[in-house]
Amino acid sequence: MWSLGVTLGRILIEQQDQAREGNGEFTMLLSQIATAAKIISNEMRRAGLAGLTGSTGEVNVQGEVVKKLDQLTNSVFVQVMEDSRLVCQVVSEEMEEALNVGGNCAGRQYSVLVDPLDGSSNADINGVTGTIFSVYRRLDPTAEGTSGEDLLRKGSEQVAAGYVMYGPSTILVYTSGEGVNGFTLEPSVGEFILSHQDIRMPTRGTMYAINHGNRAHWFPSTEKLVDHFSQLDDSTHRPYSQRWVGSLTADFHRILLEGGLYLYPGDKRRPCGKLRLLYECAPLAWVAEQAGGKASTGKERILDIQPTELHQRVPLIIGSQEDVAMAERFLQKEIAATET
Repeated sequence: MWSLGVTLGRILIEQQDQAREGNGEFTMLLSQIATAAKIISNEMRRAGLAGLTGSTGEVNVQGEVVKKLDQLTNSVFVQVMEDSRLVCQVVSEEMEEALNVGGNCAGRQYSVLVDPLDGSSNADINGVTGTIFSVYRRLDPTAEGTSGEDLLRKGSEQVAAGYVMYGPSTILVYTSGEGVNGFTLEPSVGEFILSHQDIRMPTRGTMYAINHGNRAHWFPSTEKLVDHFSQLDDSTHRPYSQRWVGSLTADFHRILLEGGLYLYPGDKRRPCGKLRLLYECAPLAWVAEQAGGKASTGKERILDIQPTELHQRVPLIIGSQEDVAMAERFLQKEIAATET
């Protein structure tokens, strides 16, 4: 166990011989991800004065308006991964195809998948935003070229995953399969310092996060679940409080620390959900599970899903073990009624 105040760099070095990816290149890659987060954090602080708010007028592959900060953060992440000389491919929410940043990829061990600026709609109002990242080891690091099989992988095959939250302070949370730790950026020295050691999610919470603006499109099971949260029952600590920041990173971070449930379920407009499996749901699912929580589509474990496309969307139910299990029961009742 470390003392609070230890730097991320020191912990990465000490973990090097213990983690599943016990090598110097893995340590260097996570350090590069932290470097990208520092650059983005600095740009976020000065965005309002540097003309970085608002949209570019373009639409990305997701059909979403591209913010100036979306474009900037994507460029930062791609450039830092290229400069690392450790990464072969980068997949980003802002790019239609995977980007080969390695040229000849022989010897490059890793692929990185990222949502560079989660919650970008918050950026123009000085709200909380984030970066979500996922790291996979290439199936054949000696290969000169790339393969789609390197990227369309189950979340259970990740070797690192986490997120950075840009708010009143900048916090980096990650796992490499040995629990979850959080680090707060100390701007005066430019270091991420251990601030949340061995994070454990409560088995049950007293809050939930869902976009009530979508209620007209919800399936009956979602309506019944939310109504259940609103009912008075002291034995189950209901009613639950409702929280919604509009940034997956921020809403998940609260639940990771305090317990509860985050839902972005499928609905009548989007039966397959809105959030992307590879660079939003899978990395946060691994963080949740490593902290004692659970992540599901309502039908299956997020980390067991075999992706079929880079920008695949899935429903997401993530949070405390007992709360996710309860949500699954509501959904399963609807499935059973449909099948009879």
